[in-house]
Amino acid sequence: MTEPTAYVLAGVRWHISTRSSSNGGSCVEAGPLADGSGRVAVRHSKHPDGTVIIYTHAEWTTFITGVKDSEFDF
Repeated sequence: MTEPTAYVLAGVRWHISTRSSSNGGSCVEAGPLADGSGRVAVRHSKHPDGTVIIYTHAEWTTFITGVKDSEFDF
């Protein structure tokens, strides 16, 4: 996996999960890339300069659908 460049991440409007406040703010934040590709960048909110994972629009949509369907309720 190649680390995204600062250029790729420029303009990302990061959104912290609304559930983040319930665990001391240690959560993830995500935002769409500004290039219009539909890809979504995800990072750890307490380590904003750390690793960033970029998902395709299809991958992100599948993940969100799984969350809404309680697929990840362990």
